[in-house]
Amino acid sequence: QFVESGGGLVQPGGSLRLSCAASGRTLDYYSVGWFRQAPGKEREGIACIQAYDDKTYYEDSVKGRFTISRDSAQNAVDLQMNNLKPEETGLYYCVAGGFCVAGMPGFGSGGQGTQVTVSS
Repeated sequence: QFVESGGGLVQPGGSLRLSCAASGRTLDYYSVGWFRQAPGKEREGIACIQAYDDKTYYEDSVKGRFTISRDSAQNAVDLQMNNLKPEETGLYYCVAGGFCVAGMPGFGSGGQGTQVTVSS
């Protein structure tokens, strides 16, 4: 299972670093995606890191501001988010096992996630 952490309240333009820690499986062997679920909206895949070659995918709106990376020592995948915008408020969670391409298909349901609120 996954445990997400690092969320919180941040002002527009601020930064947060989210972490997705796993137990029961070694994340290095899986593609891992970060998703955002905003109230009243469908979940949106925002960043993904591919198994074995660590190739990354980013949704267009976060390119250049978000960075996904592995922390193999912690068996985790992190998401560094810079220059956050109010519309990026939502529940962020990670899932393993899908495809790091547009739309990020093939990922199942996520866990409890971590709340990110971008507001002044």
